[in-house]
Amino acid sequence: MTIKACIKKYANELKNITHIPNKEVEILILHLLQKNVIWLHLNSHLEFEYEKELEKLVKKRATNYPLEYLTKKASFYGEIFEVASNVLIPRPETELLVDKAIEILEEIKSPKVLEIGVGSGIISVMLAKLIEDISIIAVDINDDALELAKTNAIKHGVEDKIEFIKSDLYANISNEIDFHMTISNPPYIADNYKLPKNVEFEPKNALFGGKVGDELLKMIIEQTYSRKIKYLLCEMGYDQKKPLEEFFKTFNIEEYSFYKDYSDFDRGFVIKFKKEK
Repeated sequence: MTIKACIKKYANELKNITHIPNKEVEILILHLLQKNVIWLHLNSHLEFEYEKELEKLVKKRATNYPLEYLTKKASFYGEIFEVASNVLIPRPETELLVDKAIEILEEIKSPKVLEIGVGSGIISVMLAKLIEDISIIAVDINDDALELAKTNAIKHGVEDKIEFIKSDLYANISNEIDFHMTISNPPYIADNYKLPKNVEFEPKNALFGGKVGDELLKMIIEQTYSRKIKYLLCEMGYDQKKPLEEFFKTFNIEEYSFYKDYSDFDRGFVIKFKKEK
């Protein structure tokens, strides 16, 4: 069977799972062949030798198993990152968090940044790639996430700018380090929230933030404030703006702002704490 015929055949099995079944089958074929899209379009008339392997991947994808876990890759900020099945899949909206950080960090000489919950490393790696004189400490409680993030840092040539530490929030981070910014995309979903089927395959400890959902966010705000770090940037849940805004009132904040994601949902905040006299 030709590549073109395989795409047509197996796309039919994914039409109830994704709105781009043809494209997803193409991605799986390219994963098996280790080729790019241009090659595929020029050679779709060729016989496809890996139909059995493709069939297995399609059947697994048809259970809502994430495409990124099948290919072990995800795109973020125009770059390709390695992913692993026990680490959260990068989301496009997190690019906005990186954008917000860059706006601030570009104005700071030799900025020092702490990332809480590094996951696959997408935030720290992109900041390291885009800010020349930056130094970053990236923490996580998940050993597999730390290893994956290191792999991605090496892949993108920025391993010398990032130190990876196993830590629960600030627990293993020295008080002697003067960070300019903390950045985090922490778990912020309420424990009783029913996840979409595809998200159920992702690690729960990277998704659920507590009974209400914003408990970890509030801990990060408190601990960042107590460490006298000037800037805090976090992703958050779409329904958490009002309670977080109330929580902000208990701190000495110079200014704060919220931002929306690509679907116009509230998705994150930027805090600038007042300098203590």
